[in-house]
Amino acid sequence: MLNPHIVIQAYTKGYFPMAHPDEDNEIFWHLPNMRGIIPIDDRFKVSKNLARLYRKNKFQLRINGNFKEVMLACARRDDTWISDEIIETYCQLNQMDVAYSFEAWLDGKLVGGLYGLAIGRAFFGESMFHTVTDASKIALMFLVETLRKWDFQLLDSQYLNDHFRQFGAYEIPHEEYMILLEDALS
Repeated sequence: MLNPHIVIQAYTKGYFPMAHPDEDNEIFWHLPNMRGIIPIDDRFKVSKNLARLYRKNKFQLRINGNFKEVMLACARRDDTWISDEIIETYCQLNQMDVAYSFEAWLDGKLVGGLYGLAIGRAFFGESMFHTVTDASKIALMFLVETLRKWDFQLLDSQYLNDHFRQFGAYEIPHEEYMILLEDALS
């Protein structure tokens, strides 16, 4: 079983755990050479349509409304690194007020969200899901708005993908990431 305190310590050193399904869900520690960063300042980009949808308040937005269900929904895919051990550990981290879920609800149902860890003034995004169009994007906007209010400095997406690029996400080398991380943790 992963120890939640070791997980926290690993994040502060730039590492994060992932289970490998093809290795019987053995946990491996990842330390990417290039790190994905989502800006939380004015470089965070949102389309006009998405901004309009956010302002309409179509979705009810919650923090930790159902953390475990967010994790289970994120794990519901053919190939996932979110094993039962990861779920159990991150639920413990949620009980310790270190892991958080940012959720979009519609008509009383959880339809999108994401989860990650908040340590110092850094948020380490882990995974996201949606069952209704744009629900995960709305949850991401809610996360960024909240991180701004909480005076956070860093939103780590671990790896960069095209989905995050649309929001202005970019990659930086490990050495540069560690400087930003150290600053956000101090």
